[in-house]
Amino acid sequence: MESRTTDNLRAVLFFIILFSSGLSENDLDFNFCGVWRHGKGSLRLNVNLSTGCRGISFSANESYLSIDGQVTALCQRSEVIHLKVPESEEETQLCLYWEPLLDQLKLQVGGKRLTLCWPASLQGPCCTDLSVGASTPEARYGIIDAITKNDFISHKTRTAYKFDACAMDCKALCDQERQGSTQVNMTEDIVVMSSAGRTIEHNCPYSSEVEMKEDFRGHKVTSWTTKSASAESTCTVYLPAALKQAAKNSSKVVCTFFKNNSLFQDGHRILNDVVRVIVKNEVIPHLSQPMRIFFHHDAIPETYSRKCVSWDTRRDPWQVSWLVDGCETRQKGANYTECLCNHLAYFTVLVQREPSPVRPLLALTVITSLGCAMSMISCVTLIIFLCRKSKLSKEQSIHLGSAVSLAFLHLLLFLTGDNANVGNESVCTWLGAGLHYTLLSSFTWMGIEFFHTFWLANVGFNPSLMPREWNVVGFVLPVAPIIILARVGDVYGMKEVETSDDDPYLMCWMKQTHKAMLAHYCTSVTIPATLVFSGILMLFAVCREIHTTDEWRQNLMAFLSIWGLIFLFGTTWSLTFLDFGPIFFRTCIFNSFQGFTLMLRCYMLDWMRRPASGSAPGSPSTGATREHMLQVQEES
Repeated sequence: MESRTTDNLRAVLFFIILFSSGLSENDLDFNFCGVWRHGKGSLRLNVNLSTGCRGISFSANESYLSIDGQVTALCQRSEVIHLKVPESEEETQLCLYWEPLLDQLKLQVGGKRLTLCWPASLQGPCCTDLSVGASTPEARYGIIDAITKNDFISHKTRTAYKFDACAMDCKALCDQERQGSTQVNMTEDIVVMSSAGRTIEHNCPYSSEVEMKEDFRGHKVTSWTTKSASAESTCTVYLPAALKQAAKNSSKVVCTFFKNNSLFQDGHRILNDVVRVIVKNEVIPHLSQPMRIFFHHDAIPETYSRKCVSWDTRRDPWQVSWLVDGCETRQKGANYTECLCNHLAYFTVLVQREPSPVRPLLALTVITSLGCAMSMISCVTLIIFLCRKSKLSKEQSIHLGSAVSLAFLHLLLFLTGDNANVGNESVCTWLGAGLHYTLLSSFTWMGIEFFHTFWLANVGFNPSLMPREWNVVGFVLPVAPIIILARVGDVYGMKEVETSDDDPYLMCWMKQTHKAMLAHYCTSVTIPATLVFSGILMLFAVCREIHTTDEWRQNLMAFLSIWGLIFLFGTTWSLTFLDFGPIFFRTCIFNSFQGFTLMLRCYMLDWMRRPASGSAPGSPSTGATREHMLQVQEES
């Protein structure tokens, strides 16, 4: 009874301390962001970190970015690395993130995230409450627009920023949080109220040390539980007996459990639970018996795949890279996943939406190659046919522009796969941009075809635009979005196409980044969808016009056959939205044979303009009627 009273008094005292610390100016975690103004040469990062709690400084000049300080409890690092920043740029966004409860320090420079200190479980005090110290004078090169914790510091260019720190018993905080979570039957995480009235969740790790004695036959370690959205989230590690045999210099195994750590989520969708298993002062790459890790998580839909992954920091000590090497995945229902791994590292489950794999790649490749070859030959034939005419009508000049854009589109389709799969990334960036340009140009000429035919059917004479003005619209206008996306950067390059085979297929197109996907949907998806919808509206408007004109009613079938080819030229792109079964093959066939369809349509129009010899008198297909229906007033 006396012991329980003492524990309760300690808990009350501890929460009083936490509440008073929550009323302080700074929270436990810390971030600092700004813009590094530098030169155009090569750039380097100088990291010099040591244990202690004196503070940290962030400095920059023309070519160096430096991070010096004593804020870590376990991490020590002194290195110089090269930064990959475009040489043409003179300003680079950067952010520094510090999480004292994990002894974790991250740096984001440009679009690259670097981990300076990996997460760990603390056994004592940590460095918190970082506050701005003395400022440095202005300079030409340095850091501008500095912000910390959403508080603006200065817009001036300064060579360095210093931050002072205070020590805190983080281990006691995390221990009390875990005990508090157990006392409330794991219904909610222990939080601390800040001065602004908001709650601060502590992502404390849980570490368990196992002593492997002589009679070691295996051991089970389970993380402490928290309530997630719909189920208890737990992680259990079964250490095999073979681990004792593999460990030569140490008999202690440490299992550390992390929850909701933003570091591990960079660029990946993984479970909230991550576990790290190590043998102190020793590296064990292979185990004769696999280590079993059992994850209990929220239900994962069947449309998502699960893969047990591990992260070996020795391959890239600066970035998070999850690998499936050395781990086997066993699904135990929607809420359970078991991982069997033969090495020690960080472990979790990678969750991905099942892609729609490209159906037999060889068959689709052959169809696309044959279709592109026929389309190129058809477009070149049509170009020669039109160029040999002494005088091109406005309509024929539009056909010529469509043929040129489609010819280059299918030519680049030939080159994109070969260049991407041989690993020529620099050339692939240019090919991806070129392929996107020719695609947008083809869409533009398709829209011109729709507009021109609709104008003739409803107004009865050619628009006033001259052929050179059509060329500006069809060839120059699509350059604008390409230049904008090139300035944004990280859009064009290699794209990995998921196939039913193990080896993915690479092509030069848009990358799988967020910006590239947004550009793809805004241009390559929205434009053809708009054209198809507009084509349907135009088709109904033309049909209504036909029914009100006696002269056109006699040639209804002839006109609809020509309009049907125009409409087919646009609807081929609408089939790409129906990615299932035979539709996928039909989409591939129709799109790759577009050049042949264009040539067929142009030849039919030319044939219907010619006076028909030997037609029966009064026939609705006489040359005079065709001439009146299709021959436009070029002089207008």
